[in-house]
Amino acid sequence: MTDRAVSALIRGTIFVRDLDQASAFYAALGFPDIYYEGVLTAPSASTILGFADHGPLSVRIVKSGGPNYGMIGLFLIDPALHPDVVAPATGPARIGEVALVFYVRSMAATLAALRAAGATWSPEPELFVMPHRAQQEVCLRDPDGILLNLVETDPAEQEMTGREGA
Repeated sequence: MTDRAVSALIRGTIFVRDLDQASAFYAALGFPDIYYEGVLTAPSASTILGFADHGPLSVRIVKSGGPNYGMIGLFLIDPALHPDVVAPATGPARIGEVALVFYVRSMAATLAALRAAGATWSPEPELFVMPHRAQQEVCLRDPDGILLNLVETDPAEQEMTGREGA
């Protein structure tokens, strides 16, 4: 896999109900910097999403400090396009659902910040035990009902190469 293909895998886009609320939530998660903010007015912005008509998309791409990877695009679809609105999910994971995974340095501090920023479902963390390690983890939901999995780990572990537990 090329470097370019790998970097494409660590970006995400979320279609949100409230751009400011979503931005505050993801800032509390560690994405306080704005990489790009604006309104996409080219017709391709809405047609690439499958809309026959054109409507501007407000976008704010947030990131943590440092290199430009691991960014999250927060998009607000123009209501004039009449997008279907998915009811916010609540509670535990559902079959077919995707979870965004975030590695955090301090579970307690991160969870407190996310609860204050509008987490809609937020149980207590558990010690997740595997044969080769144990770590604090929790699943919760952002203000739009998106499922997040927080994993407490030493940031240096992300620099390791090779297979885990081998």
